[in-house]
Amino acid sequence: MPAIRIIHRTSFPPVEAWSMLTDWERHGAQVPLTRTIIETPPPTHVGTIFTARTGVSRITFDDRMEVVVWRPPTEGAPGEVRLEKRGRAVTGWAEIEIRPLATGGSEVHWREDLRLRGLPRALDPLVAAAGRFLFGRALARLLRP
Repeated sequence: MPAIRIIHRTSFPPVEAWSMLTDWERHGAQVPLTRTIIETPPPTHVGTIFTARTGVSRITFDDRMEVVVWRPPTEGAPGEVRLEKRGRAVTGWAEIEIRPLATGGSEVHWREDLRLRGLPRALDPLVAAAGRFLFGRALARLLRP
């Protein structure tokens, strides 16, 4: 599976960065041609399911995800969310960890392993590079006020 690792620092404290990064509907707005469909009632918790649908008209693919770890940050302690990808086209997992910085603000660690069914493993480096670009850009945009 292509491994995607992104580290991003922000001036937002962990609790605030957490709320910005776990607003799933905002994720869809940051990825071109994508919208997020929340399938379970709020608030987010273990068992929450949502789908990122990407495409145009009837040519789409779904990245269906389930929250399997939900540990919001607390004062001085990191937070972590883990998503298992449960779609037909996209499988794997994603993790977002938010750590407090001693100097203030926080450091975000975005880790993702994904597989696009039907694509040969020879394309893994291309998928990983595209993922780092798209997810890095989305991460920076999600952390804007």
